[in-house]
Amino acid sequence: MAERRLILLALALAGVSALFILWNLRAPMGFILSLRLVKLASLCIVGAAIGTATVLFQTVAANRLLTPGIVGFDALFVFIQTMLVLTLGAAGFATLPVLAQFGLETLVLVVAALALFGALLRKGSDDILRLVLTGVILGVLLRGLAGLAQRLLDPSEFAIVQQASFATFGAVDRAQLAIAAAVLALSVVAALRLARLLDVAALGRGTALSLGLDFDRVIFAALGVVALLVAVSMALVGPITFLGLLAASLAHAILPTWRHALLLPGAALIGAIILVSGQFVFERLLGLQSTLTVIVEFLGGLLFLFLVLRRSRS
Repeated sequence: MAERRLILLALALAGVSALFILWNLRAPMGFILSLRLVKLASLCIVGAAIGTATVLFQTVAANRLLTPGIVGFDALFVFIQTMLVLTLGAAGFATLPVLAQFGLETLVLVVAALALFGALLRKGSDDILRLVLTGVILGVLLRGLAGLAQRLLDPSEFAIVQQASFATFGAVDRAQLAIAAAVLALSVVAALRLARLLDVAALGRGTALSLGLDFDRVIFAALGVVALLVAVSMALVGPITFLGLLAASLAHAILPTWRHALLLPGAALIGAIILVSGQFVFERLLGLQSTLTVIVEFLGGLLFLFLVLRRSRS
């Protein structure tokens, strides 16, 4: 049953992708197709990366309410953008090579995440709650520092920071896209290789250790994949906090299975479907350009509140 539903999800993604590319296609067809294919690829890559990362993180944290953004990834990204504009100025930031900026942001995000994971879990992976709480506190601190630095910017520089702090799929560089696609492919392969081990790890530390699983190694490996996926997707288009919660929750609902070999690709497909179909509706049907991420965040926030309230009543 779950395998059939996974195939249906793949067909659904293929269908909405075809609609996104071919709907109201006019001359010059070659130029328009190239633009749409780049945007489609960025939507699929980011959706798949965030969906996969969220399922991994929820398994590590043993909590389906959490997303990788809870440990401060989005706050760190905004802080990086603010400091770059504050240091380089509007002109310097605008002339910064796109690959250099992409590489710098990815490197800082990955190093910061691995440093946080390593520092807090160096004595073992049984203190995930401390990791999450520390990430929340660091996120609040970084948002405060970014807000303080933004007060030092002039209006034009502040506008640049605001624009860079929200996810946008309209100006993705093709070289960045190729790097992100390669990283996503390698990360998904690594995640699928961990799938059976994660099935055991999801039973809990004590049970997993009694079954002979090297629990700490599996948790560290999963967190490394999470850091890489989130860093690359965020450096590519910007932060989307609640997309992962939507994708992971729908994956668990549509694919009622504990097998990560199905949940991981399911969440990846659903994340891509959400972004592609949402962008198709707002861009092709409604003629809007910048409302997709706002709607995704709004729906994700409502889902988060629903899950919290439902759990508090049970």
